[in-house]
Amino acid sequence: ARCATWGSRALPSFLIIGAQKCGTTSLYDYLIEHPQLWAAHIKEVHFFDGGLEPTINTFQKGESWYRANFPLKKAMRPGDHTFEASPLYLFNPLVPQRISELIPNIKLIAVLRNPTERAISHYFHEKRHHREPLDIADAMDVEEKRLAPKLKAQDYKSDTFIHLSYKSRGLYLEQLERFLDYFPRKNLLVLESETFFQDPKSTLRRVCEFVDIDPQFPFKNLQPRNIAPNRVKVPPEVYSYLDSYFAPHNQRLYNFLGEKYTWSFP
Repeated sequence: ARCATWGSRALPSFLIIGAQKCGTTSLYDYLIEHPQLWAAHIKEVHFFDGGLEPTINTFQKGESWYRANFPLKKAMRPGDHTFEASPLYLFNPLVPQRISELIPNIKLIAVLRNPTERAISHYFHEKRHHREPLDIADAMDVEEKRLAPKLKAQDYKSDTFIHLSYKSRGLYLEQLERFLDYFPRKNLLVLESETFFQDPKSTLRRVCEFVDIDPQFPFKNLQPRNIAPNRVKVPPEVYSYLDSYFAPHNQRLYNFLGEKYTWSFP
C-alpha cells in the first residue's frame, strides 16, 4: 500500500544526519512526541547512504521507495512536517549531493559528541554485535590500515567502512563541510550531545525553532535512549591516545563553528 501511494506522500522537511552514538535515537524519540511532527515509517530509512546491507543498495530503489516511508500529504495539517534520522548520512561522502538533488531546501540536524567518547562507545557497540575481534587499543591503532583500501575504492557500503570507522567518524568538520558544499549554513543546525543530554528541554526548543514548529510544546519522556549495556573500563592510555588524536581536529571545528564545546583535552 505504501509503495502504491508513493506519489501522494510527503518528502521530509528535515533530516537528523548523525553522528552515530551521539544521541540521534534520543532526539528522534523525543521529537516524535510533538503533534506537528510525523515520523517516518522507520527511524533510519538509510536511503541516501544506500543502506547497511553490502549486497542491497537502497538508493538505487529510487524516489518512489523513499517516499513510501513517509506519511500521506493529505493526512498532514498545515505546519506539519515529517522527518527521519539515519546517522550514517553524516559520514558517507556520497550523501550530501544525493540529498541536494532530491530535496534541495531541506534542513539538516547534526548531533556531535566528544569524539573520544563517541569512538569508545562505537567500539563497544561493534563488540556487542560480534563485529570486532580486536581489543580497543589495537582496533583504534589499525583503523587507518583497515579503511585505506575501502576509501581508495570508494566502497562506502563495506562492513569495514560502516562498522569499524571509530576515529574517522569523529572528524566532524570535514563531514560538515561536505554538506556545506551543497547547502547554505542556515540550513544546518549543529548540536553538542553533552549539552543536549544536560539540558534537553533547551536543546529541543532550538530544534523546534529551527524546523518551524511550536517551541513551547512540553516534551515529557526525556530519558536517554539506546544506552549500551556492555561497556567496561577503558585503559587510560586509550583515552590519552584518542584525546591527542582529536585535539587539532576539534580546535578546527571550534574555530569553524565559533564556539567551544565541553570536550577537554591534554
